[in-house]
Amino acid sequence: MATEGQSEYESVLCVKPEVNVYRIPPRASNRAIRAADWKLDSPDWTGRMRLTARGKVAYVKLEDKISGELFAQAPVTEFPGIAVETVSDSSRYFVLRIQDDSGRSAFIGIGFGDRCDAFDLNVALQDHFKWVKQESEFSKQAQAPDSTPKLDLGFKEGQTITLNIGQSKKKDRTRPQSSGGLGLLPPPPGGKIAPPPSSRSTNHAVQPSAGGSDTATLLDLDCSNSNSAPPSNTSSTTTPSADLWSDFDPVSPK
Repeated sequence: MATEGQSEYESVLCVKPEVNVYRIPPRASNRAIRAADWKLDSPDWTGRMRLTARGKVAYVKLEDKISGELFAQAPVTEFPGIAVETVSDSSRYFVLRIQDDSGRSAFIGIGFGDRCDAFDLNVALQDHFKWVKQESEFSKQAQAPDSTPKLDLGFKEGQTITLNIGQSKKKDRTRPQSSGGLGLLPPPPGGKIAPPPSSRSTNHAVQPSAGGSDTATLLDLDCSNSNSAPPSNTSSTTTPSADLWSDFDPVSPK
């Protein structure tokens, strides 16, 4: 049965085609490590550096350029830490604690000819352990029960709620009045149209027709218009026939 570490896949974080390896003297005291104390002009081994990760552990692997055979590797469980240390006098050199399969460890020095290669290794290690920290916080939150009080939004026993849903009233829309065109005038009050004012004709002569029927017709017309025009004040001796023809001029003989 495969163990938990063996079942996890290995991802590649960073690859550098050339790295120099140096033997370093043992530490005599706790003073800072200096790359100037190494024999920088004559590295003890030159190969390829490959940074991988399996689970939460990162591995700095030193491999042969051509065959890819593993020369040494340094498991890194935290950064910065004892597995990968920087030197005090240069940013291109590091101190690695390598381990073999039996668990034995030793300290060696590595260095890059280009400063950008050392910077990439530093950033790749920081990003990996930043991800490890976030994963640890997520797992703790998932395992720990939620201690914050929950808001109870349910109804208590016997509690009711009333909803007032108002009906929207339709507003009367006034019809816009057109600015152009002629509108219809409203009818006069009472529903009756007043007759035109009577005018005395002076230019046209009216010849009365003979016969009693015409006279009766004129009398009927005069009676129908009695409500609109008041009767004129005449003498008590005037006969009805004289009042009928008083508003007309006599016809001159031809």
